[in-house]
Amino acid sequence: MEKYYIEENTELVPNENEDIIHIYEPLEFDIDEDYQYIKEGKIFSFFSNLVYYGIAFPILTILNKIVYDLKIEGKENIKKLQTGAISVSNHVLFLDCTMVGLAFGLKKVYFTTREGSFKIPFVRKLIKLLRAVPIPSKIENKVYFVKDIDKAIQKGNIIHFYPEKALWPYCEKIRNFKNGAFSFAIKNNVPVIPIVITFRNPKGIRKIFKKKKDVTVKILEPVKSTNTKDNKKHSIETLKEQVYQIMENNK
Repeated sequence: MEKYYIEENTELVPNENEDIIHIYEPLEFDIDEDYQYIKEGKIFSFFSNLVYYGIAFPILTILNKIVYDLKIEGKENIKKLQTGAISVSNHVLFLDCTMVGLAFGLKKVYFTTREGSFKIPFVRKLIKLLRAVPIPSKIENKVYFVKDIDKAIQKGNIIHFYPEKALWPYCEKIRNFKNGAFSFAIKNNVPVIPIVITFRNPKGIRKIFKKKKDVTVKILEPVKSTNTKDNKKHSIETLKEQVYQIMENNK
């Protein structure tokens, strides 16, 4: 992992673009122009909904409550959605995607993830059913990825991104954002839903046996995307900074 020094205290810290914890990824996974990033079809949709709502949803509801005493705030903000949308959150736990999924309830949401997640035995099959979408590493495949994401947004779906890119467990600051999520919002003229994952000290009997902090997921009000057609890059940067400040103020 690439690292660099912070001059103020000369401490060695990870590169913000790199995951702090790496997972064993022994399998091959190749994406080409025929790969379906968002798989459709009645049979696949049936099994996907069965696994997502019938099995994963209730299990993860209980698991996240036991492990993290998960609290979700701001669900009323989801009801304001009239179109597809982009949702973004800080990336601070292995299971934070499940928390986002629980927050959206019956709303259909797809979760973008690094390509390496599809190199893990068994997991690769499961997360496909749970609406994971790999972000291709090869530039030549980006155009197909963008096309499928645009199509899903226009159909009224929610696409979730981690604009910080990397996983930093229990990080309590909002790290720098990449442009990707916000470019999709501007291009498709849909709002961005900021989601902030925060930590709190365990209370009651939990503080006796729980060393790590519990979790609150805050769903903030949708942020409208405005595309000044004469300067798309400026529109993306403005939206990114606006969402960043909102999340920073609510962490």
